[in-house]
Amino acid sequence: MSKKKTSDRSLLVPGASGWEVWKQEAEGGFTRIVDGEVSRAIEIENLPGGQLTMLFPVRAMQALPFRAASSDDSLFDDLAQMHAERLGIRPDPMAGQLSDRFVVDSDDESTTLLHVVLRSPGEGDLPLRTPNAFDLSARAFPVDGDAVTVWKEFDRWVFAIHSGGKLLYCQATPQDETVPGAALLRELHLALGQLAIQGLRVEPAAVHVWPPEGELGEAGALEDGLGVKARVASRPDPVVPEKVSQLLPADVRAARRARQERNRNLALVAAAVVVYLGLIGWMVFGMVQDLRKRNRLAKLADGREDVVLRYQTHVGRWDELAPVVDLNQYPVEQLLQIANAIPRNSGLRLENVDINQAGIQISGNAPQAAPVSSFSLALEKNPALRTLDWETPPATNTSKGWDFRFKAQLPQVQ
Repeated sequence: MSKKKTSDRSLLVPGASGWEVWKQEAEGGFTRIVDGEVSRAIEIENLPGGQLTMLFPVRAMQALPFRAASSDDSLFDDLAQMHAERLGIRPDPMAGQLSDRFVVDSDDESTTLLHVVLRSPGEGDLPLRTPNAFDLSARAFPVDGDAVTVWKEFDRWVFAIHSGGKLLYCQATPQDETVPGAALLRELHLALGQLAIQGLRVEPAAVHVWPPEGELGEAGALEDGLGVKARVASRPDPVVPEKVSQLLPADVRAARRARQERNRNLALVAAAVVVYLGLIGWMVFGMVQDLRKRNRLAKLADGREDVVLRYQTHVGRWDELAPVVDLNQYPVEQLLQIANAIPRNSGLRLENVDINQAGIQISGNAPQAAPVSSFSLALEKNPALRTLDWETPPATNTSKGWDFRFKAQLPQVQ
């Protein structure tokens, strides 16, 4: 009975080039039955029946580790939410359960937690058949001790940092080289440095590189870039985490269905009102045959034109307010994040900040070059601005100080 139950489970795993489907065998392990060639989950066909668990790729989430000054489990959710809000990260409340937290380490007085926040799934990000459970790909490949793991998802290198065998942090990078390069190594050093600043120092005893070529691949810049010789091997078979996450983005589809049903009901009511008003108008038209009727109808027509004009003016004014009230543009929030990135007491000033749907352009000056470099690094590492691709060339020395011009664009989806 138990064998039948386990063999009915399958995993949807982000692979090196696309989504992979893994089927659980009777003895408990998983076997890959579909190689990763499809990059959009909605295009996956012939998913096996039974229990389906979807593992979100690293690029679909933000990892927010922190140390909580408490060991009371009942406080962890509130503390995790407060930590995310301090960083300016707020999951869409209408998109289901898009956040979860995991205990990494604890003692009598404090607890190390990993808080994760999913981005709202877009069109085609979920399969046609709703999974029974969701989790993270970085939690499906466990390792022992303090270690760093590096592998590819959707043609991009990603990495994870483990503390005591538990996931502490993970990050997707824009690097798509055949072997891990210097840029990836730099991202790893920055991540380890940020963790150390938070009091979450990790000194990896092992570095695992899982290239698409398996043991025939190369570690590249990671060969000994972290002070530990990297081990190149095939990516391990995925496993289901001992405690599956509480992530439930499938509520997005339920919310959309409820919204569509509400819109259909409103449309039916509006149609009934139109029919009722039309019937009354036809009866009035049959009863009124004099000139006064035509004048009244003419005035009514003029009144409708005025209503249409006022409505168009109203819509136009709302369109003008879109950059302020539309959460998809939120320039005020972005401007706040940019302002918070300015080093305090550095004398750095912003001359112009241009924010539009294509990206951001910033110009300004500082009395010294160091504040410009600090400002540049703060912009690139700000989690709230991580979706932007920044271009931060070195500042130019002028008679008035150091001038700089930074530019950020929305990343191109490949």
